[in-house]
Amino acid sequence: MQFDFNEQQAEFRAEARRFLAAECPPARVRGAIEAKQFDRALWQGVAEMGFLGIAIPEQHGGLGLGYLELCAVAEEFGRAIAPLPILSSVYLASEAIVSFGSPGQQAAWLPRLAAGAAIGCLAAAEGERLNEGALRVTFANGRLDGVKTPVLDGDIADVAIVLAKDGDATSLVLVDLTQPEVTRTRLDTVDPSRGYAELSFAGAAGERLGERGEGWAMYQTLLDRAAVLVAFEQIGGADRALEMARDYALERMAFGRQIGSFQAIKHMLADMYVAATLARSNAYYGAWALSTGAAELPQAAATARVSATNAFRHCAKNNIQVHGGMGFTWQMDCHLFYRRAQQLALALGSQPDWEEKLVSRLAAVNEPIA
Repeated sequence: MQFDFNEQQAEFRAEARRFLAAECPPARVRGAIEAKQFDRALWQGVAEMGFLGIAIPEQHGGLGLGYLELCAVAEEFGRAIAPLPILSSVYLASEAIVSFGSPGQQAAWLPRLAAGAAIGCLAAAEGERLNEGALRVTFANGRLDGVKTPVLDGDIADVAIVLAKDGDATSLVLVDLTQPEVTRTRLDTVDPSRGYAELSFAGAAGERLGERGEGWAMYQTLLDRAAVLVAFEQIGGADRALEMARDYALERMAFGRQIGSFQAIKHMLADMYVAATLARSNAYYGAWALSTGAAELPQAAATARVSATNAFRHCAKNNIQVHGGMGFTWQMDCHLFYRRAQQLALALGSQPDWEEKLVSRLAAVNEPIA
């Protein structure tokens, strides 16, 4: 049984690592934070490598590959903490249009998304814990009204997949964000390399994605699929944070010894390794379920999400601790990983929400047969 990427997928991952190491070093991430501006040149370079269209069919300008290739590349975006809307545009918006869009919607948007000419996002949250029965954004007579906040990458996106109340039902609505009936307000967050915004709709034109009333179920499916892909980003970030901590522990001297020789540091690094390794195992389980369309995807996605979130936050925090007083300064890169770990921990819903999903889904699977 194969428990790792095959040779072709591993080479695809290696190519992504080479590209991002050359084109997206930490200095470029810092530049995006300092400039508070989206790096379109880097985005276009990623598009030219074909990474934005990995899971988009060839007839719509993509590579027509599978989820395993996308998982492999996602890990490298996590290692590089790339300041790009990969999660929003690739894992969520493109996936929604591929899975639920009409032929016309696919023809209109997928080639642009694959080429990096357009950026997509998902607008679901409304400022509090999301609940289908409490949605306030409405869709009626082809028009969308209300406010979505916070919306990841909503400040730069061209198209949004909006979760909205559609009469007495819930639907996903495809909305062109360039129309004047849409107002954006940028929001400040812990990770300025990724933008958030408040989107206000005042009679904005939209069209249903999929059938009326299927919005909530489609939204949950999108979250599960994205959770697996984000888990790979998180283990990529966790692994890189662990490497940074290890390298510093071997370089830094105290009392005439490498600090890595002290038991406290050894234990810290060992704990980081265990957390990252466990998360990788769970992410591979999620990748298998995602790529095969297995019925186990809901519980596999929740398992991968919870494990990877814990691992990245743990490794990012301990990386700062290993670096000591230096770790808290702007001079070191530790804070870049800590910021991204916190941002990804909330990007698809909070950790308690996913823990609740995991428990309920495992309980449902293990219910005794009457």
